Amino acid sequence: MSSDGGEVVARLRWRRVRGPTVTEGFDSDVPSPARMYDYYLGGQDNFAADREAAEAVIASHPDQRQLARNNRAFLVRAVEHLAAAGITQFVDIGTGIPTAPTVHEVARRTHPDARVVYVDDDPVVLAHARALLAEDRAVAVVEADMHDPEAITAHPDVERLIDFSRPVGVLLVAVLHFSPDDEPQRILGHFRRRMVPGSFLVLSAGSSEGLSETELAGIHEAYAATPRGGHLRSREEITALFDGFELAEPGVVDVSRWRGFERPTHISILAGVARRVGSEPPT
Repeated sequence: MSSDGGEVVARLRWRRVRGPTVTEGFDSDVPSPARMYDYYLGGQDNFAADREAAEAVIASHPDQRQLARNNRAFLVRAVEHLAAAGITQFVDIGTGIPTAPTVHEVARRTHPDARVVYVDDDPVVLAHARALLAEDRAVAVVEADMHDPEAITAHPDVERLIDFSRPVGVLLVAVLHFSPDDEPQRILGHFRRRMVPGSFLVLSAGSSEGLSETELAGIHEAYAATPRGGHLRSREEITALFDGFELAEPGVVDVSRWRGFERPTHISILAGVARRVGSEPPT
């Protein structure tokens, strides 16, 4: 495992916030992909329904925990790449329950003044993130659904911290496989129109590559009870999500191999980092 992956694993139980207030109407009997992911990573901010759904995935794919660690390590390396390229402002969409090192911690190793907006619609994620980050004026936690990208970019905290007339890093890491049909293209189209040349897209998404019909059916069944289900895509479909961007080396690859050498897993999350190209002004 790379040093980045080791750092993620070593600090998984970092600074968990206990007893945050969760929004009224929250239903802990509905499994959440964010809390399932927390469970894969060894976290404790999850409920019985999340653990049951996650264990159904692990039963079919015992390396699911390794896959989650690989994905988290990719996120760290990708943010380091953006920071080295001069990016000082980030929008992390579908951020999940805070896990160290966070995006702002990684970015601030290079740019101490880096600004980050974390976006999620899971009430447990929001409660923990807000409790943890309340004192940092250069970081905001925004409640929004990634399927409403217009609401994200119009949010007052996004407008306060993110200047879309300058290069920005937009992160959608391990979330678009919870978006059905052509929704990812619509979401990315909105951000592509807002991002000036020199901005970066960081994306990873679950792939159907190498999986049998039985394996695919098992994954779909395990995520069926979550709000939008699970939707794995082919390598070609994931690569097409980068239209309008120029992929950095090594292109679209498994998260374990994007400038890292974690142990690969049978299920793939394919990932890439790409720079916005063109000269048209943002809209």
